[in-house]
Amino acid sequence: MGFLDSVSAFFHGGRADGGDSEQEERVRRSFKERCGHFKALLSANKSVLATMAGLEEALKGERLFGMNFIHANCTIILAGVFNMVRHLNAMAGDAYPVLFERLKAIQREITGITAPRAEGVAGPLVLPLDKVDFSLAHEVGGKMASLGEARQKLGLDIPLGFVVTASGFRRFLQANNLQEEINRRMQLADPTRLDAIFALSSSLQQLIFTAPVPEDLADDILAQYFFLAGVRPGVRLAVRSSAIGEDDHGTSFAGQYRSELNVTGDILLETYKEIIAGKYSVTAMTYRINRGIPDDQVPMCVGCLEMVDALAGGVAYSADPLGRIPGVLVNAVPGLPRSVVDGSAEVDVFRVSREKPHEIIERTLAIKQFRLESSPEEGLVRRALSGHEAALPSITDAQALAVAEAALAAEDFYGQPQDVEWAIDADQRLIILQSRSLPGQETSETAAPLPEGAQLLFEGGVSAGSGVGCGEVFIVRRDADMLRFPKGAVLVVEQAHARWAPILNRAAAVLSELGGTAGHLASVAREYGVPALFGLEHLTRGLVNGALVTVDADSRRVFAGRVEEALRRKREPRLIFAGSPVYKILERVIEHMAPLNLLDPDSPDFKPDNCRTIHDITRFSHEKAVEEMFRMDSCLLSGRCGKQLKYKGSKLQYFIVNMERGFRGPIEGRYIELDQICCPPMHALWQGMIAIPWAGPGGMNARGFLTLVAESAANPELEISGPSTRMARNYFLVDRDYCNLQASFGYHFCTVEAQAGAKEQENHVNFHFKGGAANLSRRILRLEALADVLAENGFIVEVKEDALSARAEELPASEALELLAILGYLIVHSRQMDAALNGEQSRTAFADMLRKGVAQVLRHYMGG
Repeated sequence: MGFLDSVSAFFHGGRADGGDSEQEERVRRSFKERCGHFKALLSANKSVLATMAGLEEALKGERLFGMNFIHANCTIILAGVFNMVRHLNAMAGDAYPVLFERLKAIQREITGITAPRAEGVAGPLVLPLDKVDFSLAHEVGGKMASLGEARQKLGLDIPLGFVVTASGFRRFLQANNLQEEINRRMQLADPTRLDAIFALSSSLQQLIFTAPVPEDLADDILAQYFFLAGVRPGVRLAVRSSAIGEDDHGTSFAGQYRSELNVTGDILLETYKEIIAGKYSVTAMTYRINRGIPDDQVPMCVGCLEMVDALAGGVAYSADPLGRIPGVLVNAVPGLPRSVVDGSAEVDVFRVSREKPHEIIERTLAIKQFRLESSPEEGLVRRALSGHEAALPSITDAQALAVAEAALAAEDFYGQPQDVEWAIDADQRLIILQSRSLPGQETSETAAPLPEGAQLLFEGGVSAGSGVGCGEVFIVRRDADMLRFPKGAVLVVEQAHARWAPILNRAAAVLSELGGTAGHLASVAREYGVPALFGLEHLTRGLVNGALVTVDADSRRVFAGRVEEALRRKREPRLIFAGSPVYKILERVIEHMAPLNLLDPDSPDFKPDNCRTIHDITRFSHEKAVEEMFRMDSCLLSGRCGKQLKYKGSKLQYFIVNMERGFRGPIEGRYIELDQICCPPMHALWQGMIAIPWAGPGGMNARGFLTLVAESAANPELEISGPSTRMARNYFLVDRDYCNLQASFGYHFCTVEAQAGAKEQENHVNFHFKGGAANLSRRILRLEALADVLAENGFIVEVKEDALSARAEELPASEALELLAILGYLIVHSRQMDAALNGEQSRTAFADMLRKGVAQVLRHYMGG
């Protein structure tokens, strides 16, 4: 027998003495079950809406998140909405099966957006570099594609070599079944915690180190190596990352991946694994997280290039990245160029005019401490330079001009400023090792004057990243220090190495004893908009941890304390995450979640088939669940059920239905006293009803509350808006933490449904009010006054014609009980007031009267 059948049988055969019966027990159990579904639906609704709000908050671009954040929250939302639909159908006799279909359709759309790319091994595993151009960027990565273009289109010299492609990378993962395990481990890690990233990095790199290179891939790599060795006997390789997306415009990945120099054939396969494992280094993963780049969008291609026996090398910027100084900036060191990009050496800087005929505008020669060389026997070695050698220019003016011309040619070809890595070989040839786009940074045009009264600690060095920042000094010397680096501190290091990049997004500024504008850390600092000042001698000896300093990178000064005059030029931090690939994925996901199309429950379009988003399904489910609750209550109100309430000797037309634990033990007979009911929500509502005697509309003489309640409930035929003119009773359905009232007060019908227990997420107060004896305009005036007072006390209110709905959800039990006391007062003292309202002035006066009454009720309730 279904619920309605139970009610019908009870109504037609129930006992007239109001005692418990089999039918009444069945009604009670059915109502309890429905209440359970309703509360579970509300709880799921809270979780879904809160999680959706968290996703929308993330779209502000002020916090970092990865694909695991999106996957996890989508899972929570989809599971929560499924539960809402399930509970609604349980309440409504499976009346809305189409909601499951709509949810599945939306879920398919979301999964299509968030699922990792499933690309097969479709292309060649290895490609010779002389066959590479931009048409193969999807297989060889931007770095190697750009190098191939430089040779084919610009006629520039590049090293001989080959590329292990993205298909080769996927073949490696596929052969060892690694991708699923990588995805699983990344899903479990918290990307906002650096210690979690360190642990994840170690775990993922170990997976790759221990996996064998599949035979077909190994054969292709070694075949290309032996071909190269036949052309260049004894060849050694520079094995470099060329990940898909690396060096794309706006994301330099400067120094974030691994490169290995002086690699011989016998260790080439192991070195290949080291390079692809570098995809999961701490620096690389934090960079991708900060830039919002999903892991599956970065297959790791690897370039294997002939080592250049460099007499000198460096980095050229075809334009000043800070936009201050006109000309091409050529940074040079003796030997291999690595010491330029890793910030370990002082560099010579040549500024060359951009206009033809090119000329040297300015030289800044450093005292070089060493040169980095490639030795067949010893590998990479640092050779100390004597005093005379240390002061010599790394390159000649003619070589500086040649480098500048190559950089400008690359800029002209690619259509944007370029960051060009280069070397001069033993035959005096200029060899291009890399060319990538050079992101610019907005800067101050001129240095500011020295602030009056400011204590200058350091001045000079190289402005590697524009801006002004203030924070406490934190000196970092090893990886363990990074884990303790506090947000908003000034990062102080001895060497501007890319290994410190993972904490740049937390730094107010960065200071270094060594390094220049061409280093990898400088590039990342400019990307992130972090002020950077490098080349400050004795920095780590002159500063102590915890000292507050102001860094003015534009004026190349460091001040003690907080210097407000300098900080007035501080710019808002760049939201580098906004617009990133992960951010755009979330934007697309939100399109299927947040928009609300079902706005009007009274519209003929308010139906399951029209649910196009997650928000639509939650809105529809919540609305229909409330209807189901009150439809059921109407059935109860049309029958004979419950114990009649006796209060101070009077028998009132209120009947109390015990759901389970609402009474203090078994109650004999037809009647129940108020103190025999152990339902705090009902007691709170009742206290509000009796707190202040009702004076009647328009100055009607006051009468005692008991007379009023008895009279208002005695003649229900006056209630024109009730569900039935045969209704003769007002019902409280009670449990220990739950109350449901449906009653007529004068000429309006109201329902109150509330939970006030230990679980805040389940607590709620719902209120519906409809009807009246006056014309529609006067009834609306009354509702507007009620709406104002309810909203002022924390309710979410909706008014349509002469119907008002108000709700408050997810609140402590004490607050729910206070709101119930307020509702008790309002439903009594709004009785027949529509007849007394005739304009805005009277509506305002009525609202003010209610406000005063609410304040008095709360004092009475709190005091009682």
